[in-house]
Amino acid sequence: MLSLNNKKILIIDDEEDILILLKTILRKEGVENVYTSTTASDGFTQFQRKQPDIVLLDIMLPDGRGYDVCKQIRKISDVPILFLSAKAEEIDRTLGLAVGGDDYITKPFSLKEIASRIKAQLRSSDYLHVDKKDLLIKAGPFEFDEQKVEFKKNGNIIELIPKELGLMTHLLKNSNQIISKENLCDKVWGENFNGFDIVHIRKLREKIEEQPSNPKYLITVKGLGYKLVVEEE
Repeated sequence: MLSLNNKKILIIDDEEDILILLKTILRKEGVENVYTSTTASDGFTQFQRKQPDIVLLDIMLPDGRGYDVCKQIRKISDVPILFLSAKAEEIDRTLGLAVGGDDYITKPFSLKEIASRIKAQLRSSDYLHVDKKDLLIKAGPFEFDEQKVEFKKNGNIIELIPKELGLMTHLLKNSNQIISKENLCDKVWGENFNGFDIVHIRKLREKIEEQPSNPKYLITVKGLGYKLVVEEE
């Protein structure tokens, strides 16, 4: 079971009630290092100073948008970012994931849901950063070095954020097999996550395909899921 005791969590939200609620939830989960900020500018400053393991980020802030803070963070870190918002429109969720967010949680949320989603993101992040055996996964032009946490296509390094890397690793290990959305959710986000979005696949295609709108490798199998198509060695 994942322990949150030694994790550092930064919450950027201008609603005092939300900050109190989240701090209460996290304290009950054993988190000792909870940092808060109520503005976009201070939030990014706190991120640089505290180097948290995960960020909970509101979209609407007094001096800017959470989307822009997310973009700033993504320039220097691949730490998990969970958007918190009262905006439940699909376009808002899509934009949040497109700018680099890992999850999107709509207010109001349950105590169990927020704790579960935080743990799922941290579990995935820990998996990608712990020391591993010198194991190289290869399939077609792709390879992933689990020791270096390094992904390549045709020998060239491609930068992937944690969720993209998690998806690609699972697809590599199961190349030429159909993988359902449910299976991807379970392996990459954790069994309690139900927010898989096509944005994740689209962003991944933009990085590994020559023609993302006409994919050669990462294809959709209608009604069944996805398949990483590569030549068998």
